[in-house]
Amino acid sequence: MAHSHDHEGAASYLSRAFALGVALNVGFVVVEATYGVVANSTALLADAAHNASDVLGLGLAWGAASLARRNPSQRYTYGLRSSTVLAALANSVLLLVAVGGVSWEAIRRLAEPGTVEGLTVLAVAAVGVVINAASALLFMRGRAHDANVRAAFSHLAADAGVSFGVVLAGVVIWKTGWSWVDPAMSLAVSIVVLVSTWSLLREAVHLALAGVPEGIDIAAVRIFLQALPSVSEVHDLHIWAMGTTEVALTAHLVMPWCAEPPAFLGQLEQELRTRFGIDHATVQLEPNEDAEPCPLAPDDVI
Repeated sequence: MAHSHDHEGAASYLSRAFALGVALNVGFVVVEATYGVVANSTALLADAAHNASDVLGLGLAWGAASLARRNPSQRYTYGLRSSTVLAALANSVLLLVAVGGVSWEAIRRLAEPGTVEGLTVLAVAAVGVVINAASALLFMRGRAHDANVRAAFSHLAADAGVSFGVVLAGVVIWKTGWSWVDPAMSLAVSIVVLVSTWSLLREAVHLALAGVPEGIDIAAVRIFLQALPSVSEVHDLHIWAMGTTEVALTAHLVMPWCAEPPAFLGQLEQELRTRFGIDHATVQLEPNEDAEPCPLAPDDVI
């Protein structure tokens, strides 16, 4: 029951965080795009486009987090938990697309730098640092255990970094009049964002392909199951992410066939949750006296 209350409390907190994050960023995108045109700054316009993609990403993550809380149905027996994995993947791709757009515009402007109002760039970007950093802090609490929340945090933290880079560009332009610094800074920040996004994309693809989640040692899980009383063999062991916060396991345990179920069954799910962070465990007991070997026993058979 306590676990259920904690989960509901975390979900409520994240819902508020998403709502506030979206509201702050929508407002700032409008302001930044407007002043980007006024100041003739490709860095501000690129940052506004980047922030706009993140607003969409936050919306996706928020929607996925809400879908993940829906009850199972006849068609979706696990509910819609895996929608958070899809949202994390979409967020990563969106960020890469935004980086590509920023880089393309920056390269074009490097060849034809125009007059840029450095002081305006500095002031607007400074506001962006504050808004994006504050928004990122909203998601710091849940990022360690949820790739969907981590995607939102990474987007906003990257935005804060981009805005800080634009602040530096604004200072240089204001003091020196070097307009080429504006697109050059856009390129530099894009490289940083690209590097940080790549690891998030790899994790999202890994989860989407039902890979074993980070932090879970499948060999250790096999050893634990093998050491259960009377268990002589473990096969058809699978561990995958149901979403960005929940992990499932299935396994076949070979043991002597008895009239009574083994004593460890009652505590097995709790043990797997406590030791390995596995929330949903399903095990099939197989008699070791069975003349017909299990067709799923070989490691290369699914």
